[in-house]
Amino acid sequence: MGTFTYSDLMALDLGRLGTAVTDWETMAGKLARLQTDARDGLLKKSEAARWQGVNATVTRDFVRKAVKEFSDLHKEAQSIHAVLADAHGELSQIQKKAKSLTDEARKGDPDRSPDPDNGLLVTDGGNGTVKVIEAVCDAKGTSQRTRDRMQWYADTLTGLVAHAAEIDAAVTRALRKSHGGDPHNAGHASYTSLDEDQLPRAMKLASLGEDANDSQRAELRRLWQSLSPEARGEMWAKHKDELLSAGILSPRSKRVAADPGAGGYGVESPGAHDQWIQAQAVAMSTAGDFVGNTDAAYHMDHYLRGLGSPVDLDVDRMLTDDAVLRQTAEYAIQDEQERWREQALAAFEESGGKPVAIPVETAPQSYTHTDRNWYLAVGSGMTNTTGTVTVVPGENGEPKVSLDYQVNVWDRYNWDPGKTTPIGPTEVTDADMARLHTTGLAREFDMRGSGSVQHHDLSSSGGLPAPEDPGREGTRTDPGRNGDAR
Repeated sequence: MGTFTYSDLMALDLGRLGTAVTDWETMAGKLARLQTDARDGLLKKSEAARWQGVNATVTRDFVRKAVKEFSDLHKEAQSIHAVLADAHGELSQIQKKAKSLTDEARKGDPDRSPDPDNGLLVTDGGNGTVKVIEAVCDAKGTSQRTRDRMQWYADTLTGLVAHAAEIDAAVTRALRKSHGGDPHNAGHASYTSLDEDQLPRAMKLASLGEDANDSQRAELRRLWQSLSPEARGEMWAKHKDELLSAGILSPRSKRVAADPGAGGYGVESPGAHDQWIQAQAVAMSTAGDFVGNTDAAYHMDHYLRGLGSPVDLDVDRMLTDDAVLRQTAEYAIQDEQERWREQALAAFEESGGKPVAIPVETAPQSYTHTDRNWYLAVGSGMTNTTGTVTVVPGENGEPKVSLDYQVNVWDRYNWDPGKTTPIGPTEVTDADMARLHTTGLAREFDMRGSGSVQHHDLSSSGGLPAPEDPGREGTRTDPGRNGDAR
């Protein structure tokens, strides 16, 4: 069989799989009744009969083996039903998500203001990947927002294809082990769900720790989504640090540029005025450090150096410095935490009181910094919170509900024509600064970051913890500032 593809996922007939689930459920029920009849009827009569001799010995042995086979067949049917039912549920969700994203990409958002999102075309990219291109070419060229959208859809859909392929492989392994390969001997490995196949794999990947490569970490993140709350609870208890290192709290929400950006990089020739603006910007960057706007100065410097590489945002310092970002994150958690708590407690009850873990994520929200340094460094950005809600048995017999979470921030460093930004005695028009990108004298870049993982007790009425102490100032002499020495 070849590589599972996007086309395979979209065309997958899950109705037939659903029928198979129903058929095996019916078969398991019939075999349960047959097993009961054989055990309580045939076996009891055989064991109670007063007969002796070779015929009696052979017959009793035959009856015992037959009853055992009925029991084994029932277990095998239960396993097959459980595995197929789990697979049907998982694949249905994945296919539904893939179709929804494909439709969303195709339609775009023609009503978006001020710049509409044009429709995109989704196709197979080869070797299980997905390719996303513009449905209609834009005479102005492909904007940064469109590039981001194409990349996000391609990456997300490719991940869904990989996830579906992994589930298909897990089902194949489970069915083979359930059947055992011997048509005359039923009852081998027993499954209640795909957890029995996926959890050992997830444990193995988590145990790799820092030795895991990007592909293995991505697989672990997908397995984390597939596992049952109870299996996640077991994983969390044994490999919490490794799971966090693998990025299970990475946002799954769409992270794209909020606007098209200035345009193509280096597509125009710079003039004397552009070079004068560049000199003014360099002076402002230097002055920014001296007046305490260290991150604004760093981001300006990164822009002017034309590196174009992403910058890691120090979200712990952002939360400490800026009340608006802090409140935005707090309100988002407060709006969701009761629902998360109820969901986790329901899973805890369903597990019979065993530890459970539930992944959670708030919707992305826009915000604007009020702290001067971060306003000049980022301006308006997007943020959301990702986390894991866990429930474990408490010492007093009551379940203990906790939330481990991180705040995520992202934006793109660019300049919006039509605005003027006063910096000290100088006023800079965003159009002039944006032109530095199109003339190749500077370059736009992505900014992303996540705060330290915080722990919050959802069993109590206490407030959220204070932001993690960043432990550094982020000044010019800070060797850890964004990992790029000035």
